[in-house]
Order: sequence, then C-alpha cells, then structure tokens
Amino acid sequence: MGGMDTETITRPADAQAAPVTSRALARPARGAIVPIREIGARQREQIARHLAGLEPRDRYLRFGYAANDRQIGHYVDCLNFERDRVFGIFSRDLELVAVAHLAYPGVAAPSGLAEFGVSVSGHVRGRGYGSRLFQRAAIHAVNDGIKTLYIHALSENIAMLRIASNAGAVVERMGSESEAHLALPQASLRTRLNELMHGQMGRIDYLLKAEASLARDVLASVRGTAGKGRDKAGA
Repeated sequence: MGGMDTETITRPADAQAAPVTSRALARPARGAIVPIREIGARQREQIARHLAGLEPRDRYLRFGYAANDRQIGHYVDCLNFERDRVFGIFSRDLELVAVAHLAYPGVAAPSGLAEFGVSVSGHVRGRGYGSRLFQRAAIHAVNDGIKTLYIHALSENIAMLRIASNAGAVVERMGSESEAHLALPQASLRTRLNELMHGQMGRIDYLLKAEASLARDVLASVRGTAGKGRDKAGA
C-alpha cells in the first residue's frame, strides 16, 4: 500500500475515549454478564462450523476477502493454540456464536504486539458480543505483557473500527483498509483478578450448558421410548 494517502480518524475533543488503563479494562462491561470461554484445539471443528456459517458479507469483513470454505478450513487448521489465544461465546445449545482470535507475532515479528480479530454469527448480532470479546482479549494481552493491540480491517468494517475507536485506539484509514493501534497499560492485580474471574465464569457456564444439554437429550430419549411404548400398547 505504499504511496497511498493515510488518514487518521479523529473525533471532537468532547467525544474522545478515556485513556485505556488497568482500572478501565478491569471494570465490568455494562449490561448482562456474557460468559466467555477460552477455547483450544478440541474446538477446531466448532470454530470451522461457526466461520463457515457466516454470510458471504461477514466472511468478507472478517478476513478482508471473500473467503470460501476451503480457505476457512485452512485458516482453522493453522490456528496455533499454543502461541495464540482464542475466545468464544456459546449459546445454551453449545453453539459457538462468536469467536475472537488474539494472534501473537511469530519469531521474526516484533514482540509486544498482538493482533485481534473477531466474528459474530448473524442471528446474535447487536448484543455487544464483539465488544465483550475485545475487552476479554485486551485483558489477557495486558496480563501477558503485550504493549500494543493491533487491528487490521477493511475501512467499511464500521462495527470493528467502532469497537477499537471506543476503546481509545488510534485508527488510521489507508484507502480501502484501516489499521488500529491500542496502547495497553501494565498489568495490575485488578486485571489479573478480572481475568481469573472471567475465565472461571466461562468454564462454569460451559459446564452447566453441557450438563443441561445432556439432560435435554436424555429427557427426549425417554419421551421417545415412552411414546413408542404407548404406540405398541395401542396397537
């Protein structure tokens, strides 16, 4: 993109976001609590199913190009769960409805930087899941010693750029693409306790949903067996 004009997105002084601090990151988001679970290699299939279920427009905004199923599969296969962090939001039926990828640089890239990407299923859009996942990833990055959170997005991806801007990131528009850089504070006892609490909450929520799902399956099986018994008796 050399030679391309660069525009820094600014806001009026009274609309500037407050500086990002350990206290601000640790402050619970407004509204209902949304349990977020850190997920690993066991969830590759669910991640692939979530991404493949995105509408073509959402795939385009998430990846910056019209990703097909093969390209999505390759992306999921290459996820490095030992180096990076992936966070997800699950529905009551254990459907993965939102995924955030906190990507750490490789050996050749500068340290102290991590990149954030997120996707949200269309039927749960508008619930603030993207912002919640951004805060969750930012807290982890802070506690992991990351200095700058980086976002690369299409300039037309208004939702993603708004999340970054509202967090206080500097957003630079370069034609059809934009970059956002959010300077992160140092870790504190508050941010560490916050991550510990949210991590535990996400694990407990997933276990409860798994048990409820199993109970529903057992109940449906019992009802099905009872129904067959009544049919045979009536015959």
